[in-house]
Amino acid sequence: MLLTTRGLSKVLQLTLAVIKPDAVANPVILEALHQSILDNKFAIVRRKDLVWKRQDSQKFYAEHSERFFYQRLVEFMSSGPMRAYILAREDAIRHWRGLMGPTKVFQARYSSPDCLRARFGLTDTRNTTHGSDSVESAQREMVFFFPDFKAEDWLETEEPAFRSGRIRYDSQKHVHVQT
Repeated sequence: MLLTTRGLSKVLQLTLAVIKPDAVANPVILEALHQSILDNKFAIVRRKDLVWKRQDSQKFYAEHSERFFYQRLVEFMSSGPMRAYILAREDAIRHWRGLMGPTKVFQARYSSPDCLRARFGLTDTRNTTHGSDSVESAQREMVFFFPDFKAEDWLETEEPAFRSGRIRYDSQKHVHVQT
């Protein structure tokens, strides 16, 4: 984690969070997931609703193309609307992955019954959420979903205000903005 010279506090980390089609299809679950993000002290930097074509799904999950679940995942992720977020927080990747819980829904229900996947997931593919697993994958995945977003620019121009708490949640835009 990088340190800043101003107070030696940690720079906020960015991560990608995706709400999958199974959850977006249910407005009550979608709102509960959005509220969980806010309740867990994530700042919402960007938010976008989108629908993937099959080719988008194939490209995003290309690293899994030889795995047994690849075709099922590609079909599911291009089956309906999704919501993507760029979230910021100290150690955002670890916190988002902890909030999501284990990938396998049955395991999540057994080992982490309060996590998002245990509460809202249906199957191992329809497990409600996706989150980046490393800084490198977060950077790659944010660009995939938000091609115009420049993490370096955000860290330089907006991050200090977010870190210092000079932000508010804009309920019209559904993101945090500088005050």
